Amino acid sequence: MTPRERDFVAALAASRAGLDVDVDHGYRMDSRLAPVARREGYAAIADLVRAVRDRSESRLVQAVVEAFAPPAPAFFRDPQQLSKLADELGARAKGGETVRVWVPACGAGQEVYSLAMLLDERRIEGVELFASDLSERRLEAARAGLYGSIEVQQGLSARRLVRHFSNRDEAFLLASRLREAVRWRRMNLIDAPAGVGAFDVILCRGVLPAFLETARPRVLANLAQALRPGGELVLGAAEAAGPGFQARDGRPGVFAAEGLAAAA
Repeated sequence: MTPRERDFVAALAASRAGLDVDVDHGYRMDSRLAPVARREGYAAIADLVRAVRDRSESRLVQAVVEAFAPPAPAFFRDPQQLSKLADELGARAKGGETVRVWVPACGAGQEVYSLAMLLDERRIEGVELFASDLSERRLEAARAGLYGSIEVQQGLSARRLVRHFSNRDEAFLLASRLREAVRWRRMNLIDAPAGVGAFDVILCRGVLPAFLETARPRVLANLAQALRPGGELVLGAAEAAGPGFQARDGRPGVFAAEGLAAAA
């Protein structure tokens, strides 16, 4: 791609999804767009970009923007923080209330399924899991719950692999009880959440860096809007939510929306 074509793609991703695309690393852009070009039948990335620019076909535009969605994390990233969250969800659910958890930008499902495994292992019931992503293709992969050998080697112990997965040729299929425990929906995080209800916990670790600094306040405001009074936003342990959120004492990466915390 030419510098002008890279700028065009970056501007498109920014305007449609608030995503931060680094035009100085052209090879990274190429690695994201090459599969899209092949899938859509274009001989070169430049041909795909020209088609998007000249025709403005919504399907092609969406395919290009989705290519820059936040990458899928490994299973059981920061397991200590995730384990503590599972314990807290279990304590809430023991009171008889249904606890709702949203995992935005879920990628191929590794984050939400990691939490589902912990809940299953601890026999915690009463927790509803909801996951979303910008990319419909990633959601399809997440729903399928089928992972390659490299993916399962990233964060999964041999014990968990045996307990929760079955072999499918050279891949591994997550147990149906865990796949069926999650509800899925395509969502753009710079759009206000609609029709999803309110959540007790939003697990959004490592997602904010994928957005432009100018878009992050909008994303955070939308996440805050989806929290119930007293609900919590869980970021990475080293991440900060910024203005409008109050850090929970002794719990790195956990925040309450200030207005909602006051209401609670």
